[in-house]
Amino acid sequence: MHDTVDLESRGVPTAFVATTEFRDGAEAQARALGADPVAIYVPHPIQDRTDDEMREIADTAFEAVCEALAVA
Repeated sequence: MHDTVDLESRGVPTAFVATTEFRDGAEAQARALGADPVAIYVPHPIQDRTDDEMREIADTAFEAVCEALAVA
């Protein structure tokens, strides 16, 4: 989150990707930093996913990431 806020303050469009498990923590951290970052949340957990499952998650999130950065 700190990197996201830092990059945004430098004019670099950013979006971060995290699993849904970390939504509450990310939102609390953003509030504490006075930020409103663009977030893309993917299904949790990811550590035991197969390569094919990870590709599917990435493919699903890819468009949202591109849109977030194009708007930023």
